[in-house]
Amino acid sequence: MSLFDHVEALQGDIPWGRFLDAGTGVNSSLWSTGLATEAWTGVTAAAGHADQVRASVGERLRPHDRLLLGNWTDATLLEGEVFDTVLADYLIGAVEGFAPYFQQTLLRRLRPMTGRRLYVVGLDPYIVGPADTDEARMVREIGRLRDAVLLLADETPYREYPAEWTLNALASAGFRVLSACRFPNRYKAKWVNGQLDMAVRRLPRVANHGLARSLASRVETLRGEGLALCAERNGLRCGADYVVACEPN
Repeated sequence: MSLFDHVEALQGDIPWGRFLDAGTGVNSSLWSTGLATEAWTGVTAAAGHADQVRASVGERLRPHDRLLLGNWTDATLLEGEVFDTVLADYLIGAVEGFAPYFQQTLLRRLRPMTGRRLYVVGLDPYIVGPADTDEARMVREIGRLRDAVLLLADETPYREYPAEWTLNALASAGFRVLSACRFPNRYKAKWVNGQLDMAVRRLPRVANHGLARSLASRVETLRGEGLALCAERNGLRCGADYVVACEPN
C-alpha cells in the first residue's frame, strides 16, 4: 500500500471538500487533484516546484483551483481561509529550506485552516543517529554527503523530524491524533542517483574549487558503492516514512 493509499483508507467515506496541499509537489499534486474535491489549493515556496506542478497536473486544474507561490512565514498567506482537508506531504522536513526552525510555527499556522482533517506525511531522519547495518550506513553517508555539498553551496538542506516529535508538535499546536503509522523504506538505485545528482548540480557553486573536485570524486565513488550494494541487497532497507492523521481539538 502506498502512503496516499493509506491516507485514502483513513479518509474512508468522509468528503474531501475544500482541499489544501500545503507543500505541494509533483507527487502530491498528481494524487490530490485526482480526488473528488470541491476545490483544490496548492502552495509552494519554490517557483521551480510550481512550474513542475503546472506541467504535471495540466488540465486537471479547474478554473476555481489555485496554485500559489508563497512562504508560510507570510502571515497573510490564505489568512482566514478554512479547508476541510489539509495535506502536509513531507512539508515538515522541506520547510527548513525556506523557513529554518519554522516547523512548530507551521503546524500552529495550519491549525485554524483545518476544518476537518490534517494528514502529515513525514520521513524519520536518517543522517543522524546510529546506523546498524551496511544498508543504513550507506543511506546515512549518501545523505550526509548530499547535505554537506548543499551547505557549501550556500543552501539549507531539509531537516527531517521523527514521528514522535511530530506527534508532540501536533498536540502542542491543538490537534488530536487519530492515527499514526510507519512504513519501512527500501531505497533503490533511482534514489541513490537522485540524491547524489542533487549534490553534483551544486558543486559548481562551491567556492573552493579544489574542494569541489574532491567532493565530485567522492560523490562518484559513493555512487558506485551505493549502486553495487543496491544490486546486491535488492535495495537499501533503512528507516521509515510515516503518516499521521489528526483533527483540530
